[in-house]
Amino acid sequence: MQSRLILVPLVASILVAAASMVSAQVAYEAREGKVPLAVGLGVSDFSLDWGTSDPRQEGITLWVDWRISHVPRVLHGLGIEMEGRDLNLNNAPGLGIRHDTLLGGPIYQWQHPKKIWPYAKYVLGIGSIDFKNTANPSYQHDTRAVFAPAVGVDVLAVNRFSVRAEYEYQFWHQIFGPRDLNPQGFTIGAVYDFQRSTR
Repeated sequence: MQSRLILVPLVASILVAAASMVSAQVAYEAREGKVPLAVGLGVSDFSLDWGTSDPRQEGITLWVDWRISHVPRVLHGLGIEMEGRDLNLNNAPGLGIRHDTLLGGPIYQWQHPKKIWPYAKYVLGIGSIDFKNTANPSYQHDTRAVFAPAVGVDVLAVNRFSVRAEYEYQFWHQIFGPRDLNPQGFTIGAVYDFQRSTR
């Protein structure tokens, strides 16, 4: 009976000590409490894949990236991006073309080296195109599903601001007859990351 009186407090003491050691091993996460969100604005220059002249057009792009937290280490850098683009500047004379897209999908951004973050993404959504059509004036607008792989890089500039450069290739499936329309181009802009450490 006396050994039981000694054993119970001893086991209890060992359990309490073990529990306190486990909690002491939890390391502080530098990013804790910060939103895994980045927003950016850029200027785009795209080849429209339109007719024999293949005109270029400029416009504005908006990015919103949400990194997925609490994933296995191999998936760190995985996120979801929403992208809006309006190409309506510097129209080729007589064409009157305007491209608008709203796309979203997965993005994976490599985390090293510390100030350079390359990424790849595959976004899909809706594209809207306006154009002049003298042969059929009642048909001057179309909307299609758009699929677009892209690659790019963010380079830390100052504080949480990065410079972003991106190349994107779009598929507008069978927009006119059996052929896809494939606008493609570059976007350069700035991104503000609410989470990224600047140390």
